This record gives sequence, structure tokens and C-alpha cells, in this order.
Amino acid sequence: MKLLTLARDLGRRKSREKHALFVAEGVRSVEELLRSNLPVRGVLVAPQLADAPRGQALRKAIDEAGIELAEVSEKDFRSAAETESPQGVIAIGQVPDRSLDTLDVAGVCRLIVLDGVQDPGNAGTIVRTAAALGATATVALPGTVDLWNPKVIRSSMGAQFQHPAFHASIDDLLAFLDRKRIELWATDAGGSALEKSGAPLRLAIAVGNEGSGLSPAIRAKAIRTVSLPIAANVESLNVAVATGIILYELRS
Repeated sequence: MKLLTLARDLGRRKSREKHALFVAEGVRSVEELLRSNLPVRGVLVAPQLADAPRGQALRKAIDEAGIELAEVSEKDFRSAAETESPQGVIAIGQVPDRSLDTLDVAGVCRLIVLDGVQDPGNAGTIVRTAAALGATATVALPGTVDLWNPKVIRSSMGAQFQHPAFHASIDDLLAFLDRKRIELWATDAGGSALEKSGAPLRLAIAVGNEGSGLSPAIRAKAIRTVSLPIAANVESLNVAVATGIILYELRS
């Protein structure tokens, strides 16, 4: 399959899952992909990439890495691009083989569990924040947006290229937490105020859907439900902002 056709096709989740491939769009995301250990299937380049020194440097790095490259017109490039103002570069990378079975949780553990987080911007921001604040991994449960969605990658700035982020079923996650003796906390506006002193060394923190919150299965298994004290005239915090504050407060 030609790179342009493949890049267009990978805009669909079913295609990404079928081929175990994803697209990274934009100079920053492609730079991060090249810095990671993930295999790169190929790169699409449009003329506008050469308009800035940073784009020229990226093109040189792609050539030096010996990655398959296809030069296409701006019109064809836009047919595969997700953004309204594309920067002239799209890379096709291989989705890493990550799962609960491959996750190393020795010693102190902080897992972020995405329970039905559907907004790509929120999911990507959480992944990047988890990586920045030293979380062990980010686990996405059913109902959560695909972590390899181009919009998630753009929002995370490619953090999942190196940070362990992957999907799992609720049953598999709960069995894993039990087996590894990792405590599960839920987050909800009605929970008790978060206190760093009471956090165990091995902890999974579940954050829920932007509208409906956590699933009943996760609520039922959570040892504790916590919240962030906020002003009475503010109903709630954005899920990505709240997750960042919680992770910062619980850093060991």
C-alpha cells in the first residue's frame, strides 16, 4: 500500500488496529517519534516542510535515518492531514506491543486509569502529564478514545511514544491490580479531600468520563474515592487539569 493511501486509511480506528500502525502529524510529533525506539514505516512530506529551518532539519534527519519517504503535493498531503494548517510532514509509526502483561510495576507504582475519557484533547493531555510527572503507565479502559488517534497524539505531543500507554479491559485491569497488590482509588467531586499522606506506595487512580463520570464497575472496586477541594461557585474541573493536580500531589 502506498504511503499516502495508508496515511489516509489510518485516520480510522479499525485500520489502526488492523495494521498496528498510527500517524504522527506535524514537526514536533515526528521529531518525538524519531527520538523514540518505535519503528517508523514511512514519512509523507509536502513542499511547505522546507519553509522553516526546523522543517529542513527534520527532513535531513529522516533522510539520514534511511526511512522510506514520499514527496507529495500540498493538495494530496491535505487529503491525509488532520489539522487545518498542516506543517508538511506525516510519519507512520508502529503501535508498540504493550499490555498489562508487559508492564513492570516493581516498587513504587502510580497508574492512571482512563475510564471512558472520550475527548482526544483531554486524553492526550493526561498522557503527557502522566509522562511528565513520572506515572508508571496510563491504562485506557473501554469507552476511552483510542490512544493512537491522531488528535490524541497531537495533544500529547507524542508522549505515548515512550510513556507506557495502552488499552485494557476492566476485568483484566482489576485482576492485575489484585495480583500485584495495587490499591485502586476513584476520583469524584463527592469524594473525600485528597491527602498525600494517606496514599499507598502502589496506587491506581481512575478518572472518568467528562460527563457521566466513572463506570459502576470501577466505582464498586475502588478502595477510596477522592476529590480536589475547589471553590463552591465552581462546579468541577476539567478532567485533564484535575488529573495533573492529583498526580503532582501524589508524587513520591
